[in-house]
Amino acid sequence: MGFGTVGGGVARVLVQNSARIARELGEPVGVSHILVRRDMGGEYAARMTQDFSVIENDPATTLVVETIGGCGAAYEYTKRALAAGKHVVTANKELVAEHGEELLALAAQKGVRYLFEASVGGGIPILRPLRACLSADEISEVYGILNGTTNYILTRMFSQGATFASALKEAQELGYAEADPTADVEGIDAGRKISILSALAFGEQVRPADVSMQGITRIDAADVAICRAMGWRIKLLGRSVRLADGALCAYCAPHVVSLCNGISTVDDVYNAITVCGAATGDVMFYGRGAGALPTASAVVSDVVEALRGEKPRASEKWSAASRTCGAEELRSRWYLRAEDASATRTLFADAEIWECETGVAAVTQPMTERALLQHLADTPLAARLRVL
Repeated sequence: MGFGTVGGGVARVLVQNSARIARELGEPVGVSHILVRRDMGGEYAARMTQDFSVIENDPATTLVVETIGGCGAAYEYTKRALAAGKHVVTANKELVAEHGEELLALAAQKGVRYLFEASVGGGIPILRPLRACLSADEISEVYGILNGTTNYILTRMFSQGATFASALKEAQELGYAEADPTADVEGIDAGRKISILSALAFGEQVRPADVSMQGITRIDAADVAICRAMGWRIKLLGRSVRLADGALCAYCAPHVVSLCNGISTVDDVYNAITVCGAATGDVMFYGRGAGALPTASAVVSDVVEALRGEKPRASEKWSAASRTCGAEELRSRWYLRAEDASATRTLFADAEIWECETGVAAVTQPMTERALLQHLADTPLAARLRVL
């Protein structure tokens, strides 16, 4: 369903890897129908339809791949496909984040699978390891670079001294950013993805409406220069943390990251996700977070898993998070830059002071954002960023 960049990539991977897929499953997998809004012609023209009921009522079609996007027609058709007893595989992060709990429950009721590996991290295998390989561990936190567009922009700001505006324009010219980049640069895309990761890691979904989303539009060239001089980087991270009292805190915001943390060196359009487990310690997954073929490969891996006939895992049944808290309650160190150097130095007696030619900043001891703002009172700040 849908035959754009990802949908076309899925068809291509199915054809290119048909022999390997047939060996894996013991039978061939073919494309029977392609749902489109208008006749597109081409080599798949004979399989195209504008009528979803053709797919819905075809008993020989046992699995549907949804690459329409959004929560409109994609939501309706996904429900109808599951209700008709067909597996559904998707790359639609918005749909999974908003309706994953409901759609997983419907799939379980009908004895089919609803899988979405490609909805987070593109071609990076992260959801299946969370469901399977790390299922016996007690996870305390999952965080990562979940948006390639913003990571590309930040990389150019650090490596080339580019402004936000010029780096964004370059990303658009290269096809990494949409004409309307709001979902990327305001943290909405990464916020949806951390909602999904939170559900897989903890079995409880923090809905997007409860995920604080902050983007990179306010990153200042002075902060880039200070962090670069001090050997740190700024990265837009999605994070979900299990607090000591059991509450879940999920949010997306730019962070100052030490070069000692491997995620600080992940540049350009690459994504990286770190899972913190009690037994395994920190495990990082790294790779291309977008692109037709990497994403399509993740989709087709879900197709193979669904057609193997394995039973759904317990992690494929979500519940709404019983207790959540806002990001303002999460303790962090903070990077602060005031309007003048003397104010920065006097903000906190126990703060670490960073000073270079372009300015002065302070890094505080761990505290909540609420406590920080109370302490600052009316002190004007030029920048305030969490330190990972």
